[in-house]
Amino acid sequence: MTAIKRPDSAARERADELMRAWGGKAGSIGSPLGGLMGRVTTVDQVGVDQRVDGLKKRSIKKASKMWALDLSIRMMDLTTLEGKDTPGKVRGLCAKAMRPQPGDPTIPHVAAICVYPAMVAEAKDALKGSGVKVASVATGFPSGQTFRDIKIAETRAAVYAGADEIDMVIDRGAFLSGDFATVFEEIVEVKEACGEQHLKVILETGELETYDNVRRASILAMAAGADFIKTSTGKVVPAATLPVTLVMLEAIRDFEKATGRQVGMKPAGGIRTAKEAIQYLVVLYETLGPRWMTPDWFRFGASSLLNDVLMQIEFQRTGRYQDPEHFTLD
Repeated sequence: MTAIKRPDSAARERADELMRAWGGKAGSIGSPLGGLMGRVTTVDQVGVDQRVDGLKKRSIKKASKMWALDLSIRMMDLTTLEGKDTPGKVRGLCAKAMRPQPGDPTIPHVAAICVYPAMVAEAKDALKGSGVKVASVATGFPSGQTFRDIKIAETRAAVYAGADEIDMVIDRGAFLSGDFATVFEEIVEVKEACGEQHLKVILETGELETYDNVRRASILAMAAGADFIKTSTGKVVPAATLPVTLVMLEAIRDFEKATGRQVGMKPAGGIRTAKEAIQYLVVLYETLGPRWMTPDWFRFGASSLLNDVLMQIEFQRTGRYQDPEHFTLD
């Protein structure tokens, strides 16, 4: 593995503590990072797929469904990440984030807006006093293929502009070539650049090839200081899937058991219907329990999910579906 200069920082100290808690003494590779990766167990792919199939068949009562739909909205990171984004589009999305269904005060606001760094200040101003957070992608999103000093500078600039949360991408090329040290050190440095703001680490699971790699990348990111781990950028197919999310949730469960540190989860990309959102919440509850059933520990990254959830709420209340044009555009 490539030798990387280790930053002397609070983020580095936290990462070292987490590595020791997970991996104990140095492993066969001869370093704490070797001990960390050496203790990552393999994934039973058949077992994962069977468990997801079983959980998808769970039926829930109407009252529970309404609660789940409400929670789904409160857990959303409403997202626009397009080259054609404008300040006007971002402000329109912020208005929807604060009042998803104008005229209906029972509908909660979403958790956050997720935008490019250049749009953070615009979103921050539009959301002032609303309780909706501003998340910014960074580190050369979506590919991550740029210089590390640029990644760090972009993170700092997004935080300076007002971002409450940073969604970074890992270097998948380094990870897949076995250069775990590069991936680890980069996350540590980005975490340091975040200061007090939360860091979500995007694994881009559609490029990681196997469930074993998803589990390894999850543990690596959490040990490096991720506050959340996130499936995808939404720019690669497949994006979020229930089996991959289950693998990541089980990694979170095992990491907390070993280190005592609770880490959040964000599936993103491809989640378009209320039915799918409820299935994710069932898998979340059955794997991690009620402590994670809050926007503080679970988010949906979505651009088109919100309107379908609003339609389902209306159907549960009235027995009729509203025309999609009744709702504002995401």
